[in-house]
Amino acid sequence: MRSVVQRVKRASVSVNGENVGEISAGLLILLAVGQEDGEDDLAWMVDKLVGLRIFEDQAGKMNRSIQDVGGEILMVSQFTLYGDCRSGKRPSFTAAAPPERAKAFYERTVERIRSHGLKVETGIFQAQMDVELINDGPVTLLVDSKKKF
Repeated sequence: MRSVVQRVKRASVSVNGENVGEISAGLLILLAVGQEDGEDDLAWMVDKLVGLRIFEDQAGKMNRSIQDVGGEILMVSQFTLYGDCRSGKRPSFTAAAPPERAKAFYERTVERIRSHGLKVETGIFQAQMDVELINDGPVTLLVDSKKKF
């Protein structure tokens, strides 16, 4: 599994001009599921996202997690994180999981994060979405369950 994690002051996602998810301060997480991802990847990703210490403490150091600060999460599916641009000009998405499997993993990831007591808003899987955010910092991180980066 792969994600782009952005610390935000606010974020929202809309489909066909209708707001379907919105948060105040917290994390915008773009999430993709790969062909070879399994239960271990899902568990690892949830643990990493919930515990990632990227919010400042009293000393100004990134030392607090989303749970520590009582933040919110906007989770948006984005299979294009598995786009392979190494050859040619058109990305290949063969490493991304098929939609049915990816949707199941995405939904289970959301539920497991919610089970930690966090508010999680979402986009609509496979919809054409518009995402708006104010990046706080800016802080943007890449997270990969296979630890490729």
